Amino acid sequence: MTVTIKPITDHEQYEVNGHLVSKDSLDNWTCKHDLSSQELNAFRNYEKLVINNKAFKKHTKATYQSK
Repeated sequence: MTVTIKPITDHEQYEVNGHLVSKDSLDNWTCKHDLSSQELNAFRNYEKLVINNKAFKKHTKATYQSK
């Protein structure tokens, strides 16, 4: 399965395979649809490697391929 993550608004909203993932008022990531385990793992990796990395000035689109 391929998971594509596109930033909408850095640190606030991202699109994961067409599903909008955004931060709520308590700084938790939420999505109106349940993400698959592959999508959830890909987003967690993206959060750790890109969102929480201060070296990235602008977040980029990422594609994750599961084995």
